[in-house]
Parts: sequence; C-alpha cells; structure tokens
Amino acid sequence: MKHLLNLLAAIALLVWGTHLVRTGVMGVFGAGLREFLARSMRNRFTAALSGIGVTALVQSSTATSLMTSSFVGQGLVALPAALAVMRGADVGTALMSVLFSTDLSWLSPLFIFVGVVLYISQTATQAGRVGRILIGLGLMLLALQLVVAATGPLFDAPPVRALLASLTSDVLLEITLGAALAVLAYSSLAVVLLVAAMAVSDVVPLDVALGLVLGANLGSGALAVLTTAKSAVTVRRVTVGNLVFKLLGVALAAPCIGLWIRYVRPYLPATQVVVLFHLAFNVVMSLLFIGLTDWVARAMTRLLPEPTQPAGSRRPHHLDPSALSTPTLAISNAAREAMHQADLVETMLIGLLEVIRKDDLRLAAELRKMDDDVDRLYSDIKYYMTKISREALGEAESRRWTDIISFTINMEQIGDIIERVIIDIEDKKIRPHRKFSEAGMGEITEMHARLLANLRLGMSVFLNGNLHDAQRLLEEKVRFRDLEHHYSNTHLERLSERTTSSIETSSLHIDLISDLKRINSHICSIAYPILDTVGALAPSRLRTSRLGDLQG
Repeated sequence: MKHLLNLLAAIALLVWGTHLVRTGVMGVFGAGLREFLARSMRNRFTAALSGIGVTALVQSSTATSLMTSSFVGQGLVALPAALAVMRGADVGTALMSVLFSTDLSWLSPLFIFVGVVLYISQTATQAGRVGRILIGLGLMLLALQLVVAATGPLFDAPPVRALLASLTSDVLLEITLGAALAVLAYSSLAVVLLVAAMAVSDVVPLDVALGLVLGANLGSGALAVLTTAKSAVTVRRVTVGNLVFKLLGVALAAPCIGLWIRYVRPYLPATQVVVLFHLAFNVVMSLLFIGLTDWVARAMTRLLPEPTQPAGSRRPHHLDPSALSTPTLAISNAAREAMHQADLVETMLIGLLEVIRKDDLRLAAELRKMDDDVDRLYSDIKYYMTKISREALGEAESRRWTDIISFTINMEQIGDIIERVIIDIEDKKIRPHRKFSEAGMGEITEMHARLLANLRLGMSVFLNGNLHDAQRLLEEKVRFRDLEHHYSNTHLERLSERTTSSIETSSLHIDLISDLKRINSHICSIAYPILDTVGALAPSRLRTSRLGDLQG
C-alpha cells in the first residue's frame, strides 16, 4: 500500500507540475501568445509552426486547442488554419516529452529553489510568475524521479505483474487505457512521461508502453472535445476535427508498433524509445494530414451545422466555460459579455425618453423587463469571473479582471435606477395624465442627450482604456453636477411663477434630474481605474498637472 501511495503521489506531483507551468506561462505570456497565434495563421504551414512554439511554452496541446477554438468562434480565424495549428501543437507536446525524458535531474533542485525564492519575494510581479514556472518545471523533473523510484517495489509484486501481463495481447485495451489516463490527468504530456519512466524500469513491456502512448494522444483530443462540449458549434468544430485526425493517426500507427520495436528499437537508447515513438508518430501524422485540413474542415461544417435560432435570440454568448482553463481568453470573453450588458442599458436609457415623451406604458413594461436581463447578465458575468484562476493572471489581466467587475456593477445599478425612474413616471405622470412644462421637458431632454453621450464615451473607455477619453469622462461629472444644480434652480423659479404643469410634476421633475445625475456618476466612475493606474487621481479631485505631464 505504501508503494502504491508513493506512486500516486508522484503522478499527482507530475500533473500538478504541468499545471503550474501551463498557468504560469499563460500568466506571463498569455495575451502575447494569443496575438502570436492570431498573426501566424496566414497559411497552414505557418499556423502549424506557431502551434509547435505555443504548445512548447504552454506544455499543453489542450490549452492551445482552446485558444485556437476561441479564434474560430469569434470569426477571426478560418477552420482549416485552426486545424493546422493543432497539427503543430501535437508536435510541440512531443518535443517537450523528449526534452523531459533526458537526464535533467540536476535541474530539479535548482529550479525549485530559485522558483520559490522568486515567487515568495516578488509574488505580484513578473519575476514572481516566472518563479511559478520554474517551480512547475522543477516539480515535473522531481516527479519523474519519484515515479521511477516508486514503480520498482510496487511492480515487483506478482499480482501486479500478472495484471500488466494481461495487457500484452490487446492493443485496443492499451489505447483505451492510455486515453482514459490522459483525460483523468488533463495532460497527455504527463501520461507519456509516466509511461516512458515505467518502460525504462521494465514495469510495463515496450509494446504495451507504445500502445499506451497512442492512447494518450487520442485522450488529449477527447479531452478537448469534452472541455468544449457546451461551447458554440464553431468552437466544437475545431476540437472534433482534431479528434478525427487523431483517430486516423492512431488507426494507422497501431499496426506499426511491432515494426518500431523490430527495426528502430535496436538503434535507440532505452530511455528514448517511448518518447521518440511519440515524437515520430506526431511528426509523421502532421505531415500526412496537414494537406487534409480543408477536407476535414468541410466535413466538420457538414457534421456540425449552425443551429437555427429564433430571430430574437441570435446573439453570441461569450461566457464560454471551455475558456476558463485559459484565463486571458476568459477575461476577453467576460469583457465582450459586459459590453452586451452595456448595450442593453443603453437601449433602456434611449427608451426612457420615449416613455416620458409619449406616455407609452407598453414600452415602459418592456424596458422594466429588460432590467431583468441586465441583472441576469451581471450575475452570469460575476459567476464566470469568480471561476477564473487569479493566480494565472498577469498584472494587466488582474487589473482588467477588477475593471470588468466594477463595470458590470455600475451597469447593473444604472439599470436598477432606470427601472425605478420608469415606475415613478408611470405612477406620477402617465396614469394621472400629467405633463411636464415645455421648459421642463427641454431640460430633461438636454440632460438625457448629455447622459447618453457620456454612456457611450464610458463604454469606449472601458473597451479601449484611452487616457484622454477617461479624462473627458471624469470632467463630465463636474459639468453634469453643475447642470443639475442649474435646472433645479430654474424649476424652482417656475414654481414661484405658479406654472400649473410645473407644480403638478414638481416632485417627479426634481427626482428625475437627481436620478439622471446618479446615473451619470456611475458612468463616470468607469474612468477611475484607468486614471488611477497612471497616478492621475488625487484623493478628492483629478490631478490635472500629472495627467498633463503624461499626455505631453
């Protein structure tokens, strides 16, 4: 039992090490890797090369698959190019397995020591995130040593040897077992390294080890399909097409296991037989199949057609659960969904003036119902954001995470204010059949136009982070407050003149311009994070001199 626990702990450490490396690399290079992938998809060959490079860094073809699938889902990349990236991603994983199978045991304590020092001393910096990567690499190398040390005593037991011996005559069982291990470990790289270590220790026969390696390759494709099972059809086409390639490759390679052992094994060192088979399999399959990407893309389009939807529901939903394992991608998805929430708020604000002008109860009911959608989006975005691993985010992504949460809170509160304003208009103006005075209606119209312009400016600031626009937005807060004070005074003057319509709607008018000012305050708060990042905010006012220096 003790030896079994040691082996399980070593396997868990290997999987955890790959996770640390993957999340650490995404935290340091995540946005850059996505941009690199997007730029390199001009043709299938550069796309395949980019897949090799990105996967070698991320240590996971699954992570590369999810990033690539998201580009297809957003319409940024064609499906054939995405499938070509996956051909390169498999080669990248195989290259890393060859590297880790060499004797790098001396690097393990060095990586762990330096990584821990960096991570503890500079946690929130780039150096701290590099330390996280070094810790992961060190743990992977240490785990491989522990696997070798633990397998010897465990697999000397007669029952275990009898169980392993039963696998020698069933390639299909070996492939199935290898695929299941890759799915459970969430890493084909970890499984291939584990199998290689066991083969070197003569724990499993070589032919069984090669069958398990083929299964691990198949399992990585199945894992991506399972991860994107609830994603849009355009996203699933990439992962299903990649699985088709893997199925074809395994079917062609399985009969060649005996040939590899007979003709290639005598010329290779024992430590490299398994990992070089893994590399050869992926290189040959990528070269054979890269010319079939167009054909498979067409087949996937026919197999997974776009679902027909009612006209009112044709909107992309960006909160893709499969992107959560790639935090920078998930952040981007959340920002896009937040913009849709802001679009709904803008529609509510535009409709508010129509309700005031035309006393339209039907439109009022539709706008109040729309606030339920705004609230639902806020809850969905907030829940999605809480599932993003903050540890894997770089400094810029962490700030963006906070900005998105703040933005959605402000949009939700604006929607609530608009809903309360509409209820007041129904109760105090429409049903009692009252009217604002001509001057009062003009004031409301002018404030509404300025408010709508500020909302659109705030959405631009959130989307682009432009410093000059953020300054303009914050300056609007002062102007809007002055306008609210001015119109409150002019309303009081009309009351002193005993204007009937002003007297009847006095309470509603004062409340309305106050509520519009509150909405504007929520909009202007969008500028705070951007100005605060560059040190352009004083404790109580805009630090204009500092902002002027930055712009100059």
